[in-house]
Amino acid sequence: MSGRAARAVGAAARLVALMGLAVVVIGVAGCTAEADAAPAKTAEPTAAVRPQPADPVAPSAIGFAPLRGTPVDPAATVHPSLAVKIDNHEDARPQIALNRADLVFEELVEGGITRYAAVWHSDVPEELGPVRSIRPMDPDILSPLGGLVAYSGGQERFVEAMEATPLVNLVFDYDDTGLFHRADERPGPHDVILDATEAVARHADLAPPRVQFAYGGADPLAEPGYAAVATARIDTVFSDARYPSWEWDAAGASWLRSQEGEPDHEACGDRVRATNVVILRVEIDWSDGDVPRTVLVGGGEAWVSTAGRTAHGSWSKAEQAAPVVLTADDGSPLRLAPGNTWIELVPVDGSVSFAP
Repeated sequence: MSGRAARAVGAAARLVALMGLAVVVIGVAGCTAEADAAPAKTAEPTAAVRPQPADPVAPSAIGFAPLRGTPVDPAATVHPSLAVKIDNHEDARPQIALNRADLVFEELVEGGITRYAAVWHSDVPEELGPVRSIRPMDPDILSPLGGLVAYSGGQERFVEAMEATPLVNLVFDYDDTGLFHRADERPGPHDVILDATEAVARHADLAPPRVQFAYGGADPLAEPGYAAVATARIDTVFSDARYPSWEWDAAGASWLRSQEGEPDHEACGDRVRATNVVILRVEIDWSDGDVPRTVLVGGGEAWVSTAGRTAHGSWSKAEQAAPVVLTADDGSPLRLAPGNTWIELVPVDGSVSFAP
């Protein structure tokens, strides 16, 4: 073999060896990439392996306030509701923080005047009042909520009935822990004030309330099935002494309250207002003498007013521990708009009227 031929054979041999080595290297690299991250053959993995923040922020959870239907941080609702018997005597006005209550029940009491069973949960103020005594229908009104109830006292049999419910009772007459005080600027007995935030803080282990009503959108009665009518004013009559009314304020998307023909204000100066006004026609039981008892286990006629509309239906409550169920005339649930609600427990011998 000539020298030129020998050199050619040697070069060919070296080329074969190099190609074999390349195959081995490529094979090893492919296994490593497949074991670590199979998509490494494309350009996309470059973005996938970019450095990440050391402490990425997780999306915030969204819950709903059970007594308002409004969006809320779920952590803010993990505490009990606080129901308070609020005085509505003329000398008790203006009351404290009614607009921050989730629910307010207005009930007939002796002398033809009314009193409130107001419930705070999504927004608990520092102080509430004036606080007054318990009445025989309050166990039926408040039992479905659980949590706390605060009042100044009452007839022994009414107090015993309230203490027999699942609610923790906070009673001014028996309190020696400083939860209540008398306001010097208010006339007695309309001067008892509750330290509300402290009351809830002391019982933070109690469960939050259950949902009481069905909620829809901002204008839940717009669906044709409700046959809702445009409403500018609501007039109710509990007695000759109490005839509250509500006027629709489109700009503020709320009902503005008046009492006995005069605008109703709370202590901060704001007009008392509600997103929803629910009216239940109720029987009155006079077996407790001159103390009327609203009959709230059973059923009757109902109206829901929200977003400048009113729909007719019925209410029912199966037992003391059950919530009130609102049903439209077409059999569907009567839904409220998200926000605060006043429930007017109007006696059947009173009256209700709506003006367009």
